[in-house]
Amino acid sequence: MCLAVPGKILTVEDSDPPEMGRVAKVDFQGTKIEVSLAMTPDASCGDWVLVHAGFALNVLDEQEARETWQYLREAGVELGLGESD
Repeated sequence: MCLAVPGKILTVEDSDPPEMGRVAKVDFQGTKIEVSLAMTPDASCGDWVLVHAGFALNVLDEQEARETWQYLREAGVELGLGESD
């Protein structure tokens, strides 16, 4: 099953090489992962984004992001997002 998961942008920087666009460190309930902002060029620090396969697909408001996390918890979805730091 594939899911898009909400996370909060902590930092934003240009990628290397620069042609790849900006990348963000995104917090997913304690797990922090680097995500491409190629599809959400206006996203910035503090924004909540919906992420799938390493790409932020759109910007969400905080209430919508929190509701999504609640639905995932209620459904018992285990999210293997990677290592936390």
